[in-house]
Parts: sequence; C-alpha cells; structure tokens
Amino acid sequence: MNHQGDTGDVEQAAAMAGVRDGFERLWTPHRMAYVKGERPSEDAGHGCPFCVAPEKDDEAGLIVHRGKHCYVVLNLFPYNPGHLLICPYRHVSLYVDLTDQETTEFTALTKAAIRATTSAANPAGYNIGINQGEVAGAGVAAHLHQHLVPRWSGDANFLPIVAQTKALPQLLEDVRRQLVAAWPGD
Repeated sequence: MNHQGDTGDVEQAAAMAGVRDGFERLWTPHRMAYVKGERPSEDAGHGCPFCVAPEKDDEAGLIVHRGKHCYVVLNLFPYNPGHLLICPYRHVSLYVDLTDQETTEFTALTKAAIRATTSAANPAGYNIGINQGEVAGAGVAAHLHQHLVPRWSGDANFLPIVAQTKALPQLLEDVRRQLVAAWPGD
C-alpha cells in the first residue's frame, strides 16, 4: 500500500474505485440513527428525550432557557443553526391538552426565542410550527414541541434535496452559547 500522505491516499482510492468524482464529502454519522428511523421511546420519563433533557444541566441538555411550565432547547437534528424547540415539561402530546398556564408560557417563550435568535443571528425569517401526531411529521409525537427554525436567504441548497444532507456552519454548543447570551431578560 502506498503511504504518500493525503494526495497519494486519494489517488490510490480513486484508482481502486474508478474515476474520481470531484466531490467533497460531508460526513454526518450522528444523523444515521435519525435516517434509520431509530427514534427514542416516547414513554414519559427516561424514554422520552423531552422528559430527559430538563433532568440534565443546561449545557448537556442543550437547554437555552427554562421557564416554570415550559423550556426552550436546541434541536439535536437541526434544519438550520439555531433551530429551537419549545416544550412543556409535562409529557403531553396534544396542544389542546396544555393547561392555560402552559399555553401562556409556551407562547411567551416562542416570542422570547424569536427575539433572542434575531439578536444572536439576525435571520431573514422563521418557520414556526407544530407537527402534532406521527402522520403530521412529529419525530416524537408523544411529547408536544414547537419548532422555531431561523431562515436566511440562500440557506437551502441542493444538499438536502439531492443528498439528504444538511450542511450546518455552526456547532450546537456555539449556537446555544449565543442564544443564552442574547435571551431577553425576564
């Protein structure tokens, strides 16, 4: 085997596999569990990721802000940097089953998340929504959560369509740090 460093290794790989295609590779192995549909249990408590996150410290749980009835957490599989989820602490699946206090805080945290994200990253717009039920696209249907996805002009390209891959220019811990610093005072 030839040990000429990167250039030799690339040339040898190209010779073994055929003609080089000229593509750069963006490796995202952490997404394989999601792609395979290996979803976490949705039982309340330790099987539900939205019940487990608040049991961790904020950094380990990717929590940006904690309220009395709801909290804000970074999406582990974000569509864009700063993709947040607003979640009630209580394990409830339907929006209509939120208490009045949960609904009020759920809405207030959504507004605060928009303000913090605007301050930290200045997106051109947002997608905001709830996928209620598995048939509607909820990855974890048993625990209600609302998505707040910041959008910028040109943030989508061919990668998600052609390669089912999303290029994310920031690490989750960096995004979390920026959002915590920009979170509006209570």
